[in-house]
Amino acid sequence: MIDIKKFQLVGVEENKKPMENYMKNRYPFVGVKSPDRKKQSNELITESKLYSLDQLFQTINYLYQKEEREYQNVAIDMCEANVNRLSFEELQNYSQFIQLKSWWDTVDAWRKIYGLYIKRVPEEKEKMFYYFYQHENMWMRRVSITLQLMEKEKTNVELLEKAIMYDRYTDEFFIQKAIGWSLRQYSKVNPNWVVAFTSEKDLLPFAKKEALKQINK
Repeated sequence: MIDIKKFQLVGVEENKKPMENYMKNRYPFVGVKSPDRKKQSNELITESKLYSLDQLFQTINYLYQKEEREYQNVAIDMCEANVNRLSFEELQNYSQFIQLKSWWDTVDAWRKIYGLYIKRVPEEKEKMFYYFYQHENMWMRRVSITLQLMEKEKTNVELLEKAIMYDRYTDEFFIQKAIGWSLRQYSKVNPNWVVAFTSEKDLLPFAKKEALKQINK
């Protein structure tokens, strides 16, 4: 079994600066790009499927505390690989990582995990939505807005509308981007609803423009 405390990613020095710049220099990087990161961590993540749930959480928590950003990515990859083993309550516990070292890259990667959960357990979609809805943390609310990105025609428009209307005047780029993104995604299956919604609701211009990109292209 791999000793997590000895697990190290090996990066390329010239990758570090461009990767840090892309993330607005918020975090240091090892300098390992996504495909190579997944290759280097493959054995560890495969092994994690044999961990107890407690060991899984402790390992993800350990990786999340490491300084370089790629270790948070490995932690999220590990959680995604084990999502079918996790209950609603366990995923509530994992949501603390959404609020730690928060930026769009990790938040959206975590959102995918919650999206996979509601796809597997659709009867708990509303329950999951309300866990994030109106949360005091902006990044948690971003998840409530984008939670159904993979739902296509199964999107619950009532929940989508609630999330958007709660934050429609929030002057925060990543919230407005999420509103536009969620509507644009839904417009791929129900453009008429999105056109009507953006016409009737007083959305901020940026969110409305983002929402209609698919329709207006």
